[in-house]
Amino acid sequence: MKRFLKALAKILISAAAIYYVFTKIEIEDVLNILKSVNYFYLVIATILFAFSKVLSAYRLNYYFKPLDVELHTKSNLKLYLLGMYYNLFLPGGIGGDGYKVWILNKKYSTPVKHLFWAVLLDRINGMYVLLLIALLMTPLLDISITWIIISYIFIPLSILIYLLINKKFFNRFYQTIIQASAYSFGVQILQLLSAMFILFANDSFDGLTSYLFLFLISSIVAALPITIGGIGSREITFLFGAQVLNLDINLSIALSLLFYIITLVVSFFGIYYSLNPKALDLKIKVQPDIN
Repeated sequence: MKRFLKALAKILISAAAIYYVFTKIEIEDVLNILKSVNYFYLVIATILFAFSKVLSAYRLNYYFKPLDVELHTKSNLKLYLLGMYYNLFLPGGIGGDGYKVWILNKKYSTPVKHLFWAVLLDRINGMYVLLLIALLMTPLLDISITWIIISYIFIPLSILIYLLINKKFFNRFYQTIIQASAYSFGVQILQLLSAMFILFANDSFDGLTSYLFLFLISSIVAALPITIGGIGSREITFLFGAQVLNLDINLSIALSLLFYIITLVVSFFGIYYSLNPKALDLKIKVQPDIN
């Protein structure tokens, strides 16, 4: 019942957010934008997104390494793809992250608590790097110099706080921060390029930096587990953000929807391992020895 209510809540929040967004935009204009996309650029955007997820899988494996359940490359990519599928298409169950915890605990008896923190810290690292890149981009935006100064003061302060918290409370994973953060930067750069090519697919070259900045902010919001795969939360962020940054609202929503469609397409390939569990065939590099 609890899982059902959680899934229902996500569906209702996503539906309410999408409904609200659609009442504030010209739906016909958005549909025309979607119909007139350049598919060549859209394919490039999809490939870039797929590669970003490969880097995400490597990043998560760095967090598994201190637990001695570092997966072989092929096993790691299979499990990550299956997790993407579960996150988007099975929102009412344990989800992709929960499935990774469950299967690794079942197969290697690694404590659930350790696996849970590995998966959560991986997510937090990705979101934190998103925030850093967004802050670094502020001088390129048409905003007050005061906000730019505040952003750049916050960068070293936030890095110090992030490191101290990890050192004090998650020392087991502390040595993975540098490698994981490097992968996170790679992930976010690839996804920024993916968003950029989506804009190119719509013949949009003006205000590129502002659209990409808004994309970063929407990605942070979409990562919060309150909607189905981020649908609704990303769009409503684009809606309000476009108003603040004086961007084309219809194009902003089209960018958001196209990115979600790309996410769906890539994630759907994980269904193969859902229907064929034996094909997952997980193997680790080091046998676990966790007390």
